[in-house]
Amino acid sequence: MHISIPNTLNPLEAVRRCGYGLINSQNNPSFVRRLGTLNYPRFHAYVSDRDINLHLDQKQASYEGYGAHSGEYDGEVVEREARRIEGVLQQLAQERSAPPEDVFKPQSKGFWARLFGNK
Repeated sequence: MHISIPNTLNPLEAVRRCGYGLINSQNNPSFVRRLGTLNYPRFHAYVSDRDINLHLDQKQASYEGYGAHSGEYDGEVVEREARRIEGVLQQLAQERSAPPEDVFKPQSKGFWARLFGNK
């Protein structure tokens, strides 16, 4: 499943903010998010340019030297995770585009100024 990353976000930072950790698999950096305490099953994501390629790894590769594994590239679980990631990315993009809240907020007076009425 492919997910687009908004232009305002750094792709690697965005994937990490979605709860994914960096791993190296076959000399290609990729990201995973485990579903429990074991290594499998886990969500596995590759990042290229402004795109996340997401799938669900059910188990480790069965044969030594082969990268083939039991992965799901669609289905309800993968679609739900993709929607979660899209929601996080939208929230991150909104945070980047919105000004900080305290810029327009009037500064409150300190304790002594409130106590003695200094202006």
